[in-house]
Amino acid sequence: MFSRSSGILLHLTSLPGPYGIGSLGQTAMDFIDFLSDAGQSYWQILPLVPTGEGNSPYMSPSSAAGNPALIDLDELHKLGLLTREELDSCRCDAPDRVDYGFVQRTHAPLLRRAYDRATPALRSQAEAFAAQHTDWLADYALFMACHEKFGTGLTAWPDEDLIRRRPEALKRYAAELADEVRFHSFLQFLFYTQWDRLKQYANEKGVKIIGDMPFYVSGDSVDVWVQPELFQVDEVRVSKLVAGVPPDMFSEDGQFWGNPIYNWPRHAADHYAWWVNRVRMATAFYDVIRFDHFRGFDTYWEIPVEAKSAKEGRWREGPGMLLLDELRRQVPQAQFIAEDLGDLTPSAVAFIHKSGLPGLRVMTDAFYDLGGSSSFLPHNCIPDAIMYTGTHDTPTFVEWLFAHANDAQRRYAMEYLRLNEQEGYGWGVIRGAWGSVCCLAIAPFQDVLGLGGDARMNTPGTLGDHNWSWRVRKEALNPQVAHQLHHLTWLYGRTKR
Repeated sequence: MFSRSSGILLHLTSLPGPYGIGSLGQTAMDFIDFLSDAGQSYWQILPLVPTGEGNSPYMSPSSAAGNPALIDLDELHKLGLLTREELDSCRCDAPDRVDYGFVQRTHAPLLRRAYDRATPALRSQAEAFAAQHTDWLADYALFMACHEKFGTGLTAWPDEDLIRRRPEALKRYAAELADEVRFHSFLQFLFYTQWDRLKQYANEKGVKIIGDMPFYVSGDSVDVWVQPELFQVDEVRVSKLVAGVPPDMFSEDGQFWGNPIYNWPRHAADHYAWWVNRVRMATAFYDVIRFDHFRGFDTYWEIPVEAKSAKEGRWREGPGMLLLDELRRQVPQAQFIAEDLGDLTPSAVAFIHKSGLPGLRVMTDAFYDLGGSSSFLPHNCIPDAIMYTGTHDTPTFVEWLFAHANDAQRRYAMEYLRLNEQEGYGWGVIRGAWGSVCCLAIAPFQDVLGLGGDARMNTPGTLGDHNWSWRVRKEALNPQVAHQLHHLTWLYGRTKR
C-alpha cells in the first residue's frame, strides 16, 4: 500500500519543446522540477514503447523497445552528432498538438545522421548495450529493418520464409540489412541511456515513476513474429481471434481493438516466462507498474477476426491468480496498480479483490448515481485505492462537467465538490480527490489547468489526430500553479510543507 501521497499524469509526448513532441531531455527534467516544487511524489506516464496504428502506445511493434521519437535531439547536438542548423530544420511552430507526420519526416533523418556520425567510442558503448540485451534487441532491430524495407505490416511481407522465421531467411536478411539493424539497435541504446538518466533524476528529486503496461501487444509486432506460439495466430502470424470489449460506457457497439489473443495454455506451460521477463524489464523502467485492462487476467473478450462488430465476441477465462502469483514469486520487487475500470462481471470483481492490488476510483464517473452510493465518490472510497480526477481515456473533468453530465449530475457534482468559477473547476475536483481517504491521488495535468475537451488525450473506440496528440505549453509549468498544487497537497496531508 502507498503512503498518503499524490501525483500527476502526463505522458512524455505531451511535454513542451521545440521539435514537435516531448522528449527525454531538458523539458522532462523541468517537469520533474515542477513536480518536486509542487510537492508531488509520483509522475504517471503512458507506455514508453514505440507507437503503432493511430499513434497509439497500446498498439506497439514491441513490448520491450523504447520510442525513438522521444530521444532528446539536443543531447545529440551536445555529443557532436547533429549541428544546430540541422536541429533548426525540425523546429515546429505548433505547440499544442503533436504532428506525428512532421515528427517522423524530420526526426528520422536526423537520427540516421547521428548514427552515421557516431564516434568509435559511442559505437562501442552501443555494442556493449546490445550484448546486454540480446534476449530481445537483435530480433527487434531486424524486425524494424524488415518493416522499413517492405513498407508493410508483418503479415504482408512478401517473403513467407521470413515471416515463418526459417533460419536461412533470417540469416539472409540479417546480412542484407546489417547496417539498418545496427541503426535500430543504436537508437535503443540512446533511448535507454537517456531514460535511465531521466529516471535517476526524478528519483533524486523525490519523484517516483508510474508506468503503464498494456495488456495486449499489436499483431504487427516483433513479439508475435518471434513467439507466435504464445498467441492465437497461424504460421504466417494471421490472427484467428482478436481482442476488444463488449458494449460499455465508452461505446454502444463495444470496441474492436484487433490485438491478437494470447494462447494462455502455452504461457502456463513455461510458467508465464514471457510475462515474467516483461515485468522484470518494466521494474528497471518504472517504480510502479500500472496493469492496463487488469480484468483481462480474469476474463477477456475475444472476437472472431471476421466479425463485423465487437458485439459478436464472447467472454473467455484468463489465467487468473496463476499468472499474478508467478509474477510475485519471480519478480517480488515489483509494485503494481490494477486498472479495474469498465463493466465488471462478478467474477472479475472477485478476482480483483482477491489480487489485493489497489484499484482505481475515477471522479468523472462518480456522479452518474445521484443517490451518493457510487464507490468512486470520495466519502465511499477505501484507503487502499488510487483516486483519479480522470484518466487518459476519460474526458477532462471540465469537459465531463459541461459536455457529458446532464443537468442533475452537474448540479450534484457542483454541490458535492463545492465547485465555483472563482477557484476554478479543475482545482475544485483536485481538492475533492486530494481530500479523499485514498492512499494515492492522481490528476491528469489537463485537470490541474482546468482545460476542456480540446485537451483530451484519447477517446476510446475512435481513430484520428485528436488522439494521443495533446501537448502542454511551457508557460503552464509556472511557480503559481506549482504553489497552488503544493498548498492543496499539504492541506490534505499528501506532502510536507
